[in-house]
Amino acid sequence: MGERTTFKRPDGKEAAGYLAKAGAGAPGLVVIQEWWGLNEQIKGIVDRFAAAGFSALAPDLYAGRVVPYHDSAAANAEMTSLNFLDATDQIVRGAAQKLLADGAGKVGVTGFCMGGAMTILAAARVPEYTAGAPFYGLPPAAAAGPDAVKIPLQGHFALQDDWCTPGAVKDFAAGLAKAGKPHEFFSYDAHHGFMNEARPDVHQAKAAEEAWARVIAFFKTQLG
Repeated sequence: MGERTTFKRPDGKEAAGYLAKAGAGAPGLVVIQEWWGLNEQIKGIVDRFAAAGFSALAPDLYAGRVVPYHDSAAANAEMTSLNFLDATDQIVRGAAQKLLADGAGKVGVTGFCMGGAMTILAAARVPEYTAGAPFYGLPPAAAAGPDAVKIPLQGHFALQDDWCTPGAVKDFAAGLAKAGKPHEFFSYDAHHGFMNEARPDVHQAKAAEEAWARVIAFFKTQLG
């Protein structure tokens, strides 16, 4: 089980998150929350990554605010009030620097929904990352297009998704291919949010198991 931790942002300010360690010298993973906040489900993902051999840290992008699953309007308000570029450059980068300072040789980044979009932002903007795995999230093209990505990506997406649509995923993958960026994208017969076992309305166990096995293998290969 992990615990709350604090770390410094590049600008010297303090940020907080949930950290689960996997032992000395383990590779690091930064796990970026959904639009609900740093809730128990995301903490559980961090714990699972630690059990798989990665020291994992989920930064708290909402400074302690957690939105209940039934309140999509409040989650949208929290997400839209977040400065994505500043959060990426300061909090998400600071989390990577924390793991490296703690002894991780390499650090990867992954995230879900909003966190999936921020994973790609980090892949374009944060030099400390070695590989990234976005789950059903893409940033606006003006923030980070395929040609801006600097690290290998493994993407996981849902075929039944009206936010991160199959068409948008196809276009982004085509852009990565055209730009010669290493990537592999997988699409599952599932709904947006299929990894979240705390939401029976969208969770799809088969897709979640397949995606988990793939992302663990990907990070073991990329991070050593």
